[in-house]
Amino acid sequence: MLFAGVIYAWSVLKTPLGAEFGWNESVLALNFTLTLCFFCIGGIFGGHITKKVTAQAGLLISAVLVGSGFILTSALSGSTVMLYGSYAGLAGTGIGIAYNILISTTNIWFPDKKGTCSGVLMMCFGLSSLLLGAVADTLFSTVGWRNTFLLLGLVIAAVIALCSFGIRLPPSGLVLPQPKQKAYAQDRFSGADITTREMVRRSSFWRFFVFSVLTSASGSSIISFARDLAIVSGAKASLATMLVGVLSLCNGFGRILCGIVSDTFGVRAAMLISNTIAIAAPLAVLFAVNWHSIILCVAGLCLTGIAYGFLATIISAFTVTFYGPTNFSSNYSISNMMLFPAAFGATLASVLLTQSGGYSAPILMLAAFAAAAMAINLTIRKP
Repeated sequence: MLFAGVIYAWSVLKTPLGAEFGWNESVLALNFTLTLCFFCIGGIFGGHITKKVTAQAGLLISAVLVGSGFILTSALSGSTVMLYGSYAGLAGTGIGIAYNILISTTNIWFPDKKGTCSGVLMMCFGLSSLLLGAVADTLFSTVGWRNTFLLLGLVIAAVIALCSFGIRLPPSGLVLPQPKQKAYAQDRFSGADITTREMVRRSSFWRFFVFSVLTSASGSSIISFARDLAIVSGAKASLATMLVGVLSLCNGFGRILCGIVSDTFGVRAAMLISNTIAIAAPLAVLFAVNWHSIILCVAGLCLTGIAYGFLATIISAFTVTFYGPTNFSSNYSISNMMLFPAAFGATLASVLLTQSGGYSAPILMLAAFAAAAMAINLTIRKP
């Protein structure tokens, strides 16, 4: 998960590509959008692979796709189509497959601590941009961006392939600890597992889906602009890159904190906390940009990371709490499809940035997304 989370290091990885080929922010933001879209598609494949074949086979397929995507990206010659096909298409799909398989398979081992388990795994996924982003930034100045992408592809593929040999479902007959009853009745699983077809017919799912889309769109857009927002707020390039890593730390911290909150107080409590932070984050960034305040920028990026980290764990916890563990792999891949429409938030924000010539308009839009998500969140109830 630590190496698969490289997609969140895009704000660092895109820098030499823009300089080399003269691609503007809209072109680069679209690649991030497409990466998240293919990530969702890969998640669906991962769910089917887990049921039809084995987790190990799925991870080996993921390793090949991710490695191929980065290697082809290292050979770019200025074609945006090749960029979108290699980095977004191949690597994004491969990472989506690995993500779904790792979350769904590992969660089965910890039925009493699903939130914490998901949080720890997703923390590693979120921390990837800190580790690999910093490594990539160093390698850019030493071996060049082409060799950097090549090395990343080879190493990430090797790690996923090696880890595939340690991923197994629990043996039949193994008695696992069962979850204790939550403090809130609404967070108790009734025992009736819901199929994917039944899940998508429920209003609770669609309300949660829209809530997730709006919250994710706000967070992922700020993440894609993180380095640039820090520079506009007055940070030097080196500090801006470091702040991307700080955001990553907060992203990881938010994921495990949400898991603990979810297991202790229930997923609904975690959703309300996430929403509150998600509203505060873009407002802090807005003031940071307009007042050229590095301190406010740090606060805004940290809040963004925490809120976005909360959401990643919430999707897993909500899906298993509301619809049961039996069909979790398939149900989770559909719930995670919210990244598909949410990914276009970064593209829309880039268009507003280009048209308005400043960050105020796109950031206000993201704050409105978070406020709308809160309104929808308050209406979500179990049938």
